[in-house]
Amino acid sequence: MNIISLKDLTARDILEIWTLSKQPAKPCHGTVGWSFEGNGIRTRTTFIQAFGQLGLEFIELPNLLKSRERTADLAGYIDPFYSIYVIRESNHQRLMEFASASKRPVINAMSTMGHPCEVLSDGFYIHSKFGDIRRPKIGLWGPTTNVMRSWHELAEALGIVIVHFCGENFHDLNPSVSFSDVTDRQVDILITDSWPASYTGVEWSLTEEHLRKLGNPILLPTPPFFIGEEISFDPIGYAGFAGYEQKGALLQVQRAIVEYAIRA
Repeated sequence: MNIISLKDLTARDILEIWTLSKQPAKPCHGTVGWSFEGNGIRTRTTFIQAFGQLGLEFIELPNLLKSRERTADLAGYIDPFYSIYVIRESNHQRLMEFASASKRPVINAMSTMGHPCEVLSDGFYIHSKFGDIRRPKIGLWGPTTNVMRSWHELAEALGIVIVHFCGENFHDLNPSVSFSDVTDRQVDILITDSWPASYTGVEWSLTEEHLRKLGNPILLPTPPFFIGEEISFDPIGYAGFAGYEQKGALLQVQRAIVEYAIRA
């Protein structure tokens, strides 16, 4: 099973991954092909710990998909040595091509078009906190990023509607997302993400006044967050801040994702 975007998963897959996240690790056998572009401090930390909990060896393959080699040739030559690949690669198209060519499961640890593992982790946190992710009103704040795209896909897969507060130029025809360019609705939980490098729309810098209008929801910033950009104030002092410990779910969920994909 490949997990390149959350469109690859059904609602049943997602709920089974979340159920697996609550259970002790079951040892797997094999070797992970591990290629990780950029820093990704939290994602790198928790994936490597997840491999250890599952008893999987991993081999670092720096810049795996930066090679000029055709993806079909690359996969054909190295597939015999690996049981699964976990790849963080900015070139989403190249990642998709490799996943299609390989006979092994491929997990997207982040690309320019999506961050499925991060969103599955945050979704698990919400699902666990509220008993069912369909109960709370979920809001997204700011321009469309890879994280926001994955949230759109999660909403579509689970048949829930989320509210995305952003500028009109980011609105699209997604039946699972209700777009709003004004803070005219209250939500139970609000998610932000780091702005794209080229974005300078200060009007979407989240303020405490915005939060009051939204009903003082739980605030879940997707790290790394930057004060003065997507958030105008220090969220540590906000009573509804989800807290650093919330990201502990990354280890549980990433371990479950690897286990689910490798056993599928």
